[in-house]
Amino acid sequence: MSKLFEKVIAPRFSETDALGHVSNTTLPVWFEDARQPVFELFTPTLDVNNWPLILARFEVDFTAQLFYGKDVLIKTGLSRLGNSSLEVYQEAWQADILAAKGRTTLVHFDYTTQKAKPIDDLLRQQLTNYLVSPV
Repeated sequence: MSKLFEKVIAPRFSETDALGHVSNTTLPVWFEDARQPVFELFTPTLDVNNWPLILARFEVDFTAQLFYGKDVLIKTGLSRLGNSSLEVYQEAWQADILAAKGRTTLVHFDYTTQKAKPIDDLLRQQLTNYLVSPV
């Protein structure tokens, strides 16, 4: 069975909209924060001077409302692993209800050549532990 990274987030009042819901602009920020363990697989120290990834695409599907005052569990796994890219799949759960799903494409990138570069075999083996089947 695949592993998942999990992060609990306590919604802040400032992240709500005029209707009292967590704002739709908040989910991409939460999802990025919850991708940190994936980033650490590529760069354990999170050294931005040695950063090997670029974001190529992200999408979020909202399936239920999120509210202030209740923790949100973000689950993170990988839904695709290519030669030089990967797709991160994430879910946001509140009170056992799936409220949002997101996908982010990250490219393993060489900033010197300005080109994608293959993910090495050792890292690829680690990443396969986190492959999931999206809901």
